[in-house]
Amino acid sequence: MLKRMFVSPDPGRSRLRSAVRAVLGIGSAVTVCGLAGHSLVAAVTGGLAALLALFTVLDTTVRDQAITTALLPAVGFPVLALAAVLHDCPPARNAAFLAVMGLGVYARRWGPRGHSLGVFAFMAFFTAQFLHTLPGQLPELYSAVALSLIASSTVRFGLWCYERRLPVAAPPVPTTGEGLDRATTRQAIQATVGGAVALAAGLLLSEQRWYWAVGATWWVFVNTASRGETLVRGCRRILGTLIAVPVGLAVVVPLHGSAVPSAVLVALGVFGIFYTAAVSYTWMVFSVTVMAGALYGLLGVLDPALLVLRLTETVAGALAAMLAVLLVLPVTTHATTDAWIQRALRCVHACTAEAAARLAGSATADPAPRIAELEALLGRVRLSLAPLVHPLSPLRARKARARQVLGLLDTCAREVRGLAGVAADPEASHDARLAAACWRVEAAVEALTGPDPQRRARVPGVPPHPAVAEPALAHLHGLERALAELAAPLRSDPRAPSIGV
Repeated sequence: MLKRMFVSPDPGRSRLRSAVRAVLGIGSAVTVCGLAGHSLVAAVTGGLAALLALFTVLDTTVRDQAITTALLPAVGFPVLALAAVLHDCPPARNAAFLAVMGLGVYARRWGPRGHSLGVFAFMAFFTAQFLHTLPGQLPELYSAVALSLIASSTVRFGLWCYERRLPVAAPPVPTTGEGLDRATTRQAIQATVGGAVALAAGLLLSEQRWYWAVGATWWVFVNTASRGETLVRGCRRILGTLIAVPVGLAVVVPLHGSAVPSAVLVALGVFGIFYTAAVSYTWMVFSVTVMAGALYGLLGVLDPALLVLRLTETVAGALAAMLAVLLVLPVTTHATTDAWIQRALRCVHACTAEAAARLAGSATADPAPRIAELEALLGRVRLSLAPLVHPLSPLRARKARARQVLGLLDTCAREVRGLAGVAADPEASHDARLAAACWRVEAAVEALTGPDPQRRARVPGVPPHPAVAEPALAHLHGLERALAELAAPLRSDPRAPSIGV
């Protein structure tokens, strides 16, 4: 698990750049709050707002990202005010929190922007509980959030806007259906029910830190689309917190809230969140927990008992989410997984076409953005299939098929990356045989992603390929073989177990 975090491909160093930019953006936000004379509580609020803006705003264009970021206060400020006003009225506060939670999940039906606004609204209410916000503090907190968003946006959209050259990850699969047939509707109900269970359990564990359980339930639901994904994510959230607690006891608690080392730990936590999020949810949760511990240290309330309480609240919240997805309107993974696989295969073809055009002399062809998109899509495929390839999965036949699909898709990605590397060499030349190989790749992808599932297995046969010295042609031949082998596990046979949970 730890090894995969460091050896996973990072095309264009996008994860590294995102992590470094996040540290700079959030650091700038907190610095601006300090220069403005805001209190530590306001600076923490502003820093969390900057983190959320950088982490959750993932629209497909820079312009849309900027618009979504500008809209965050429109949902965050009213929710923050609501939480502050209801602070001393627990029944109304709890009902409002659950309503914000359900609406936040339901907002995903409007795509990346709805997702971002929903997360920001929920976290505004959560932050108010975390910092015990009262109405008299609202003007300072509003100012801190506004300044922080301006500062972090200056870094993101001005000083270091690398997305202008490399588009961001692919957006989620569009939601379909109406009423309870729509996945976002079902998930909103599940999250609300799970949140209610978590809230009750959290209050039994602690009347002061009960919101941790609700927060754990919320984040288990974020970026999941099925029962299986949510179950795996819940287990990984518990594991990430469990790993972080000993680190907190050994490293964070002994600092006793010392400003400089605690700030360094917060920065390391931010870096870890952004660097690991795309490849390991467990290590992302580890980073969040270490960062939260350092923040509590700065606020002067950290002790060993608090870290243990965070673990127990996290377990309660994760279990509440897992029970909700099992018992309340469960959503299976088959359709979602199939959609991600098809999108990944179409992206393989697009990468191949861009690389071939580059080799043919096109000055505008660039496979790099497509490679980054392919990595994001493969990440979604792995997330969807994670329940099946888990060591404890009892579905042996489905597990074998899922592993075969993942292995062959990884082979496709490896061959495409190799082809793109060759195309980037200015000395590389176009071989006439590349056109024929690219045509066969296109035909294979069309056969695997065609609208008629019964015809998806009819992938064109791969002609015998003699050993070739040209690297580009060798990569294309390897890609052809992988696509041909994908036909068997992806064929739609009603007698065979489907790839789904």
